[in-house]
Amino acid sequence: MLCKYPPMGWNSWDCYGASVTEDIVRQNADYMAEHLKTYGWEYVVVDIQWYQPEADDYNYKSFPNNLLDDWGRHIPAANRFPSAASGAGFKPLADYVHGLGLKFGIHIMRGIPRMAAHLHLPIKGSEYTCDQAADPNSICEWNPDMYGARQEHPAARAYYDSIFNLYAEWGVDFVKCDDIAREYPHCKREIEIISEACRNCGRDIVLSLSPGPAPLSEAEHLKTRSNMWRITDDFWDDWVLLKGMFERAEKWCIHAGPGHWPDADMLPFGAIRLCGAETVKGRRTRFTQDEQRTLMTLWCMMRSPLMMGGELTKCDPFTISLLTNENVLNIQKSSFCAHPLRTTEEESVWIAPRKDGQGMYIAVFNLSDEVRRIAVTEEETELPFARAVELWTGNTYAKLYAELGPHACAVWLVYR
Repeated sequence: MLCKYPPMGWNSWDCYGASVTEDIVRQNADYMAEHLKTYGWEYVVVDIQWYQPEADDYNYKSFPNNLLDDWGRHIPAANRFPSAASGAGFKPLADYVHGLGLKFGIHIMRGIPRMAAHLHLPIKGSEYTCDQAADPNSICEWNPDMYGARQEHPAARAYYDSIFNLYAEWGVDFVKCDDIAREYPHCKREIEIISEACRNCGRDIVLSLSPGPAPLSEAEHLKTRSNMWRITDDFWDDWVLLKGMFERAEKWCIHAGPGHWPDADMLPFGAIRLCGAETVKGRRTRFTQDEQRTLMTLWCMMRSPLMMGGELTKCDPFTISLLTNENVLNIQKSSFCAHPLRTTEEESVWIAPRKDGQGMYIAVFNLSDEVRRIAVTEEETELPFARAVELWTGNTYAKLYAELGPHACAVWLVYR
């Protein structure tokens, strides 16, 4: 099964915006293969505007000279991805990543490139042209690259078939499609077309939909049409955003399961915002260490995909400890039906039974700005327990309680 467990990997956006280069991708892939692969990290994802020769920060230039092939499909900018020259596309880079035992992914925007429509370029493998597939009245509010698809015209399906066939030829394993997850009901049919093209391209490709918040009312549609979908807008290193995720996690956790995963967005850990003005400031995550453990624990309990946003080669020992704690990471693979027992303004308690019946995971979170003692009783869980091991410290407990600092957490594997 594709995506039996939540995908784990690295995405270039948090650290490089639209400016990532081939050298950077290779360096992060090398690091993942050497230090993280054995812990389940496997996807290396090139985020937005890899087809834009002049991209250099987090901002988008107005109507840039994006690169296209003869059939109106974006191709990598060779000045940033040299191995893509002479029509090779991303295949050489994908081959390199595969050679490390990892998987390769890219970002795309929904729709048809504006320039492809203006030039009336043909759609490969069809009788249609790109202008027939494009809807000039459907435009992204924050990126100038694309027109939306004319969803009821067969040219739209032909165009999506053509790009996913190209991605399959390149060896792409993961596609993050942007400007679509929150665009219901307008883009509902377009999601279906994209899903069909992805599933019929001859290669297993994970389909991720962004940005959020995706509407909860469309959960069943999302589960049948994609492998992961964003439940939030872009998530950054801000406690207000992290605290707000507890409400989203509670609503979406029941929809997590093999093949379909609600996505709480990337992990803004370590070195981020490394292009543009903030490079000079040496920008690293603003989350405290306690907040980072809280984030990692919540993402694992709710079984969100884990996409590291920081520059891997600049990881400090604490960041590595977050990414390589096997016991915490194993929550995603060994648990099911995670849900909160209670959540208030000051604290939250989550429980996740183990699939093997050998106990459960229980996590407690201090959502307040003060030191707080949080306890969980057998009566609350309705299951007796003999002992518990706290997964961040390895300490053994006979009773479940913790004195937690502001925004801190504890998570136990509880044995019956």
